[in-house]
Amino acid sequence: MKPREVFSRIARRYDTVNRILSLGRDGAWRRSAIAHLPEGRVLDLGAGTGAANRDFGTRTVVALDPSQPMLGLNPEPRRVAGYGEHLPFADGAFDAVFSAYVFRNLESIPATLGEIHRVLRPGGAAAVVDLSRPGSSWQRALHRLGTAIVLPVVGTLFGSPREYWYLHRSLDKLPPPQALFGEGPLVVERLWRMGPLGFVYGVVLRKG
Repeated sequence: MKPREVFSRIARRYDTVNRILSLGRDGAWRRSAIAHLPEGRVLDLGAGTGAANRDFGTRTVVALDPSQPMLGLNPEPRRVAGYGEHLPFADGAFDAVFSAYVFRNLESIPATLGEIHRVLRPGGAAAVVDLSRPGSSWQRALHRLGTAIVLPVVGTLFGSPREYWYLHRSLDKLPPPQALFGEGPLVVERLWRMGPLGFVYGVVLRKG
């Protein structure tokens, strides 16, 4: 099952389940990253239903997502259907780019980082929040066991067992964030861990 199909199927319950699984902390994790972004025009990459809209404050937001059912629930008037690997915007069009809980589902992270670099103005910043396995081996094993049990159970309760099993498997797709972003075209300005066992990370990237 492709990521777009997964999120299209669970669009209406996605934010509710996120709040349950994060014990209500998903918004705070997003805000911790948005706080590092400059004012001005921001691209919400993988905006989904617009859960972060109110957190952007006075910034001008453009919401981009490949899932039409998710985007259709987003109240932001500036909405664009598209993929991170092929952003339909001019060079230097944004002061900032934000992305939450999206990078595990991209087809090409190098291509997406290249596109983010392209659409950012010089000196602009990007902030990414996503999930990753914890750092130590015993914590990874414990977290893997937990998500293997919890996510399918939650998915079954909400009528989407296959979709939430996909989310469990997606946590093992990528290397740790320090390796994921360390070789890209943007400079890692700050990287931190959040949540139980540090399974959530935030990273701020700067275009020189």
